Amino acid sequence: MLVDRGLYERILEKKRTLERLRPFSQASLRRLKENFIVESTYNSNAIEGNTLTKSETKLVIEEGITIGGKSMREHFEAINHKDAICFIESIVKEKTSITKDVICKINALVLNNIEKEEKGIYRLRKVHIEGASFVPAKPDLVPDLMNNFLELINKNQKINIVDFVSLVHEKFTFIHPFIDGNGRCARLLVNLLLMRKGFPPIIILKTERKKYINTLEEAHKENHVPFANFLARNIERSLSLWIDALKIPVKGDSEDYISLAEASRLCPYSQEYLSLLARTGKLETIKTGRNWVTTRKAIKDYVEKNKR
Repeated sequence: MLVDRGLYERILEKKRTLERLRPFSQASLRRLKENFIVESTYNSNAIEGNTLTKSETKLVIEEGITIGGKSMREHFEAINHKDAICFIESIVKEKTSITKDVICKINALVLNNIEKEEKGIYRLRKVHIEGASFVPAKPDLVPDLMNNFLELINKNQKINIVDFVSLVHEKFTFIHPFIDGNGRCARLLVNLLLMRKGFPPIIILKTERKKYINTLEEAHKENHVPFANFLARNIERSLSLWIDALKIPVKGDSEDYISLAEASRLCPYSQEYLSLLARTGKLETIKTGRNWVTTRKAIKDYVEKNKR
């Protein structure tokens, strides 16, 4: 097991909590999906260098507005990512198998109006990734490597979902099957796999870009634990946000979110130490922007656990 066991158990418990909230409020579910499209599109593209702000991204994909001073490529990247999200949602809804055609379609959508000759096909040229510690496979090896990759995805897995999606993401980016858009495709594929198992999709935040890249680099060097735990914290964050949005609010709920500064007044630990626990996944928290938040219940559970 790659993922931290305590973190994984929290994920399973939150998944059970989310299931107990079914049937979901359709209005709340619609708002969650609309917000996900904007947040995911903004963050995933920003990780790759797109300079559209979140509000600009929203205007582009919801209103079709052209933003002055921004390149057409950046506009297409926003529109394309929204279309790719809609496509993977249709794959989940229709319970379609993940095939070469599906993978290539995702890439074709991501690169629509950007790459003309090689969008949606396995790359025909060598590529070099600036700053990366590995060299992607030669183009003539890509088809066989991707056949093996598709077998990995579609066979019955005996490993847990967190380890599975972290290995899928790592292998896909290591093969680097397309001329461009591989990072975005990998993140979309992870969400496709999570949604097939009933999990909400995740958003890797732009503010965590450095940690994302560093842990993925470690995974390419066969040290998979940091990346598995990085994705696990994102899965937990997404579950927490969905539960918070879908549950019926109760005044004074011990699961309402509080800042780490407020949490430090409820326990014997400093705000700095709670921040360390949050970053390492030891304390149940989620990240909102650049700030970590937790709940009174999470603080109480952590204190009692350490007393034992």
